[in-house]
Amino acid sequence: MSGVTVESKADHPFTVTGVAGNHLFLVDEPKALGGDDSGPAPYDYLLAALGSCTAMTLSMYANRKGWPLERIAIRLSHDRIQETEEGRAENPSSRFERITCEIELIGEIDATQREKLLEIATKCPVHRTLLGGVQIVDRLAVAQIDRNQPPVEAVETWAEATGGGMSA
Repeated sequence: MSGVTVESKADHPFTVTGVAGNHLFLVDEPKALGGDDSGPAPYDYLLAALGSCTAMTLSMYANRKGWPLERIAIRLSHDRIQETEEGRAENPSSRFERITCEIELIGEIDATQREKLLEIATKCPVHRTLLGGVQIVDRLAVAQIDRNQPPVEAVETWAEATGGGMSA
């Protein structure tokens, strides 16, 4: 089972530092929403997870088939949709989330291959997780966060040294 540890700080409630294995990252909200805009927002990471998994799945499939797929670009967006005439949902069940993935396939791929790749895009593990219904179990921790992982404070040191950017 993979895991991620995130921590917030009282003086910056929207800025969260995280550790995933050996990888450090920042999560924040834009300034317009009260954050410091020091990293991508939570939904940006959700979209990145889906888009990157889809690209990996398509690349793997095309490689196995020997298709000349050179590159994949995926643009993703997230919307909250409310189904009422007035645009207000009186019943929360009439609201739903929509993620739109616009997939650009670069290479000498014919129409049949393109259609097959569009079908395969729905089979990436993250796509299946999102559509399959996720059970989230929240519980209060009994012990401190596992300090055997790299300290989350290292993200802040690294962010200060690099000006807050994630580029290498």
